Amino acid sequence: MAKTTLLSVLYPLLLAAFLLHCHGEDKKVHIVYMGNLPRGDFSAQSTHHSMLERVLGSTSSVKESLIYSYGRSFNGFAAKLSDEEVERLSEMDGVISVIPNHILKIHTTRSWDFMGFSKSKLSGAQQGNVIIGLLDTGVWPESESFSDTGMGPPPSKWKGTCQGEGNFTCNNKIIGARYYNSENWYFDTDFKSPRDSEGHGTHTASTAAGRKVEGASYFGLAEGVARGGVPYARIAVYKVCWSFGCATADILAAFDDAIADGVDILSVSLGSPWPFPYMEDPIAIGSFHAMRYGILTSNSAGNSGPYPYSVSNFAPWTLTVAASTIDRKFIASVVLGNGKVFNGLSINNFALNGTYPLVWGGDAANYSAGADPEIASYCLPGSLNSYVVQGKIVFCETVWDGSGILIANGVGAIMADSEYSKDFAFSYPLPATVISTEDGQQILDYIRSTQDPIATILVGETWKDIMAPSVVSFSSRGPNPISPDILKPDLTAPGVDILAAWSPVSPPSIYWMDSRSVNFNIISGTSMSCPHASAAAAYVKAAHPDWSPAAVKSALMTTAYIMDSRKHPDLEFAYGSGHINPLDATDPGLIYDASEADYINFLCKQGYNTTTLRLITGDNSSVCSSTVPGRAWDLNYPAFSLAIEDGQPIQGIFTRKVTNVGKPNSTYIVSIYMPSNVSVTVEPSVLSFSAIGETKTFTLKVYGPKIAQQPIMSGAIMWRDGTYVVRSPLVVYNILPGATYSSPYSMAKPQKTPKFEGSSVYHKNGILGHE
Repeated sequence: MAKTTLLSVLYPLLLAAFLLHCHGEDKKVHIVYMGNLPRGDFSAQSTHHSMLERVLGSTSSVKESLIYSYGRSFNGFAAKLSDEEVERLSEMDGVISVIPNHILKIHTTRSWDFMGFSKSKLSGAQQGNVIIGLLDTGVWPESESFSDTGMGPPPSKWKGTCQGEGNFTCNNKIIGARYYNSENWYFDTDFKSPRDSEGHGTHTASTAAGRKVEGASYFGLAEGVARGGVPYARIAVYKVCWSFGCATADILAAFDDAIADGVDILSVSLGSPWPFPYMEDPIAIGSFHAMRYGILTSNSAGNSGPYPYSVSNFAPWTLTVAASTIDRKFIASVVLGNGKVFNGLSINNFALNGTYPLVWGGDAANYSAGADPEIASYCLPGSLNSYVVQGKIVFCETVWDGSGILIANGVGAIMADSEYSKDFAFSYPLPATVISTEDGQQILDYIRSTQDPIATILVGETWKDIMAPSVVSFSSRGPNPISPDILKPDLTAPGVDILAAWSPVSPPSIYWMDSRSVNFNIISGTSMSCPHASAAAAYVKAAHPDWSPAAVKSALMTTAYIMDSRKHPDLEFAYGSGHINPLDATDPGLIYDASEADYINFLCKQGYNTTTLRLITGDNSSVCSSTVPGRAWDLNYPAFSLAIEDGQPIQGIFTRKVTNVGKPNSTYIVSIYMPSNVSVTVEPSVLSFSAIGETKTFTLKVYGPKIAQQPIMSGAIMWRDGTYVVRSPLVVYNILPGATYSSPYSMAKPQKTPKFEGSSVYHKNGILGHE
């Protein structure tokens, strides 16, 4: 209890103050969703005004209340409303739903070479026709990664704008920029413009489409060429995230604008820490409307792994991306006075000259501040006695941001924490490294058995990681918490220790008050894997401008590199179809296509009726002809997921349709892999095509014995014609009775370390300081 007492007291008070400041005592921001508009219909705004005036009583009240009028792609508005006004609006004709303004979390160049994507097959002109829209924290436009040298004007389909407040300018690379803040609340560090003060948006944008920059590094570490996956693609910036998070009203406004602006791919590295039903999820709703207009939304899977049912952004019309390692890791070694060396994970750019006295944090408790040895052992800020710590390296028994040691005038930190010493590294404001708890015990034994213990922390090195790629521990896992018959995540991409552009006013380390400045930073998260997949999707779209979002997604999934199942006990729940392979995805042979009608049929079988369906589609013509729930086995998805209730036999029949995009005359033969106790048949087992665009349907039947408490069983079906291999995973697993159509729970991650103060990117994306 002692570890979190102070923060647990302060946190509710700070949150209450924030909410009071944002909303006032009575009115809070709500989203009033009215449905879909015909494309190009801009008549919605007057309707929104008149509806609000009927509720509020005057035009002046409408001006004070109305924040956004969504009328470019779908119909609705955001306004500050009291509980009574929400109730009155909810009862008005034409209103589909009224939902509160939730705050979501934000969820980079060795990585492209690592996956075999060193050189593009597509010209700069082809890439330049594709526009990637990024919903994030904005961008730092002066970064070398966003130079437009050699780039022509934007494509004619671009209809967007550049909000130039705060000396923000666009060019032929960043062709548009908007910002949104429905709460009208800003920290001192926030820019009231699309300019990025957090670093996150600059990092994701440059990962997806940054230009080549020679000699990029993080204080000399990982020096090399920094570039995005499609360096000639255009970038459109939609700043929806601020120091406090990302408001759902802003997210929906950005989707509305991006669709009308003419983007091709949307990259959304943010999400909710808990599962919303599709009809209450702004990303699911916004991405559904984007899908209707031919735009694929690429999403981060979340950073709440490795626990099951933790994946976010699980709608079948979006691409959900897990995070995996690349063949480079950052090591900072500790050398003790007795000669023992311990290798830890850290992006450490500091060089200590010689050795320094070593002390355990618990032996340096700041009793005057109320600390004791247990509290001091974690090296929390204010818990350490500066008379003892000054000029010493401190051994701490958890991961922290180094601030406690800086405040006490220490020179370095050795942190023992097995959770954060496995597979990804942080950077710190002082010499530091993270070792396992077992190694930490040896260091503590050395301290206790030595009269004058000494140590040093060596400057960081980059080591070859021969185990890569593997899904990182923090990456959120399946199964799908809402629709068990849809496998999520869809695939994995590099998301660990990624170097990319950064905002020079944002802290360059885990410590939110680190005043140093960098133009490139190394960070980790599914936020970093998402723009890798967004770039891959943009690459496929550049090669095939007429392909639907489902076709692009199918190409990425069926051509993905196969992951090593021996390293992942949760198998496809960790990595989906596999690791992205952009080059092969432009020529997949066959695709699994799907339309809006297919997703509507899926939703109806998920238990939605006509009324609740329209909460998502916003289209008054959308109907569910049947209200009988059913399985999602006939959605034309590039993966097969069979959820079996405990005690029931394995039984599932899937129907799929594939479209030939390979050779005009081709014959594909199926091959199947599955554990021996599961019977799988495919009819027909041979598909013959005589033209591009021709479609064929097949049925996959899965049978087996009764199973209970069975972990995931994994296999695949592959269509081969001698040139192409079109691979789809097949998983069978148990769920609790009654959870066939909607699993209402998520396995929460237990709190193992104290909550962090401050606002570094890791605090906001959920990797540190889980709520």
